[in-house]
Amino acid sequence: MSQESEHGKWTVSSSDESTEENNDAEKPSTSSLSHSGHGKTSGSQYPCSEARKVGHKRKASPVKFNDRSFSIEISPAKIQRTSQEGLGWCLSSSDEEPESEGQPQHAQKEAVKEEKYSAPKKQPSRRFEDNELPVSQKPEKHYKVANEGQDTWDLLNGGNPFRFFVTKVKGIKSKYNSGALHIKDILSPLFGTLVSSAQFNYCIDVEWLIRQYPQEFRKKPLLIVHGEKRESKAELHAQAHPYENVRLCQAKLDIAFGTHHTKMMLLLYEEGLRVVIHTSNLIDDDWDQKTQGIWLSPLYPRLPHGATGSAGESVTNFKSDLIYYLTSYNSPTLKEWADIIQEHDLSETRVYLLGSTPGRYQGNQKEKWGHLRLRKLLKEYTSPIPAQESWPVIGQFSSIGSMGADQSKWLCSEFRESLVTLGSSVKTLAKPDVPIHLIYPTVDNVRQSLEGYPAGGSLPYSIQTAQKQLWLHSYFHKWSAETSGRSHAMPHIKTYMRPSPDFQKIAWFLVTSANLSKAAWGALEKNGTQLMIRSYELGVLFLPSAFGLDTGYFHVKKKMFSGSNEPVTSFPVPYDLPPEQYGSKDRPWIWNIPYTKAPDTHGNMWVPS
Repeated sequence: MSQESEHGKWTVSSSDESTEENNDAEKPSTSSLSHSGHGKTSGSQYPCSEARKVGHKRKASPVKFNDRSFSIEISPAKIQRTSQEGLGWCLSSSDEEPESEGQPQHAQKEAVKEEKYSAPKKQPSRRFEDNELPVSQKPEKHYKVANEGQDTWDLLNGGNPFRFFVTKVKGIKSKYNSGALHIKDILSPLFGTLVSSAQFNYCIDVEWLIRQYPQEFRKKPLLIVHGEKRESKAELHAQAHPYENVRLCQAKLDIAFGTHHTKMMLLLYEEGLRVVIHTSNLIDDDWDQKTQGIWLSPLYPRLPHGATGSAGESVTNFKSDLIYYLTSYNSPTLKEWADIIQEHDLSETRVYLLGSTPGRYQGNQKEKWGHLRLRKLLKEYTSPIPAQESWPVIGQFSSIGSMGADQSKWLCSEFRESLVTLGSSVKTLAKPDVPIHLIYPTVDNVRQSLEGYPAGGSLPYSIQTAQKQLWLHSYFHKWSAETSGRSHAMPHIKTYMRPSPDFQKIAWFLVTSANLSKAAWGALEKNGTQLMIRSYELGVLFLPSAFGLDTGYFHVKKKMFSGSNEPVTSFPVPYDLPPEQYGSKDRPWIWNIPYTKAPDTHGNMWVPS
């Protein structure tokens, strides 16, 4: 198809059409990228999505706005076209994605393979000592991390009872980073004397990750839990080879198009244990100029010897739920971490764990994962609110899967039913009357961002998916985050909430790795008797009751980094409310079409080739 729009001419051939149910959008490619952020052509590499690969390429080799030497046609149009006036796209006559009914119905989870790396023949056998780094390393970006002059105790405990943080962003006013965290802060010895750690993630640059640990912790045992396969897995192994303290654990992904998307750190200290659940990949770009979310647990002390099995549990059952999540991997190594968690006191936790793991679940198992887990928690631990049908639902994310031919297929049926649940009232709400506001960056959001167009590499919504669900875009709202100084730091954070009609209160708030996709949240099958989930995801849910509030809601903090003039129980939503709906000329960011009619903040165009 071919279309001239305000952002340039583009074409898509029928051979580019997606045949997936669809992925969580960050589908691992079998190619590798050079180390992000430094423009290197050799050295550390990490497997990544095709969108990330293009973003990296355009960052390292920008196409200047006045450079017309590049061809911007993707491929000749060979499919039937029907015009969609005003939307800037053309549609194929076959606008339905094939269903994934052909997937095996009885695939069982296999045990997670424990990997002790053995070097491939082409790899040098040299290992790095604690005080040296690879020759390929160039000077890294510097962030001000926690130091003795900073009141770390106040940062972690004083003005933030929710323990919810955003990441530091380079290039914004310092006041907007004063209560934010970089990965080096999280791994700082001020937070604990590290004994060992486990990093769960999707996209990982091992060399970069090792450098984020303080010098004295770089040889401590480190377990990396990933979902890479084939060439990408081999590349991750090659990255890990120089570090004797690094072990790899592959999470099995037996259902097609699934990813290991969970982002979590388990940090074992001499003083206790800490759990960190966040939204950032373990690569430089994700901790540089993006909006990301972090939940940082309290320091969990070790239980006394002889404590009973239920000791150290929180009112939110966080301990048993985390252990259950880890055991779902069927990994002996992660069983060791589950045992470590069992030995600690997690009773101070005030959030609920909400995860997804790949599988087809029936009976009571359905309610343990995905959106049905959210539905169960909201039913059991919230209370009905007067006129709650006028309280909208907000979903904010960085990627979008296939929603089907219309809103009734998933978004406004089973998914919305889970999100609008409040308490155990038998009254059934008129679900279509509950508004849904979806926050996803526009083309201009990306163009005017700190990173410019390359920020779009982390927003991998494809034209193949977008053109089949134009109905979805009427729900879209712009990214704006003046409250946190991050309007120009593109979001990789994912959040969901239930605000009041005036957006001054929220009934609940969720920060998670889960984007807007059936792969992440699960989809009902077999007449609603089975929930099918493709990916690993993890997040934490904030409910008023767990924070001693009997009102049924949190107040929304007016400014995320404001002083103590607001109640400590006001929740720090990291973006602006109410969200602003797309205007008639706004378009959602699509990563695999060119944008050549207007330059970004660096004077460049976007040419995804």
